[in-house]
Amino acid sequence: MGRTSGRVPGNAGIWVGITCEFVEFLVLFAVYFVARAHFPQAFEDGAPRLSATAGVAITLLMVSSSFLIACSVATIRAGRRGRSIAFLVGGLVLALGYPLAKLLEIRWNLAQGIDGESGIFFTVYYYLTFTHLVHGFWGILGILWVLGRHAIGAYSAQNHDGLEALASYWHATDIIWLVIFALCYVLP
Repeated sequence: MGRTSGRVPGNAGIWVGITCEFVEFLVLFAVYFVARAHFPQAFEDGAPRLSATAGVAITLLMVSSSFLIACSVATIRAGRRGRSIAFLVGGLVLALGYPLAKLLEIRWNLAQGIDGESGIFFTVYYYLTFTHLVHGFWGILGILWVLGRHAIGAYSAQNHDGLEALASYWHATDIIWLVIFALCYVLP
């Protein structure tokens, strides 16, 4: 069995951060469900007004980026540093598509007259998605940091905790997006 058997990936600090992220979104999801319970018609009418195309595009960008970052971790574990860096660059490129897709979605929303004052559903939607976007930016900054360190040889098959920490954070951010996608874009 290798070094990865029976251990938690990354480091303790990233798991404290991920736990805080989950608690923050747990509170926001509680707000979502309380608002939905009090204004069911607003939520039923609001979701179909959003761009399903944008929601799907963001989902595909996030999940694909996570996949490439996971490939980066797997290849560094196998001692293939160059390939690991290439996967991480691919993950970064797709991750950068997320804020771009979100910007295009917001522009589309505003053109449709959908802003934070368009009703309770949209207020909750913007709080959830903007908060997630902030976490996405932190993740992108993390990818840039880890990529810079990776490029100068900071990670190897024996020592890649920073890359694992980044992957863990980015996967956690993906999990939260998948819940947001389901609640805001899919469920009526």
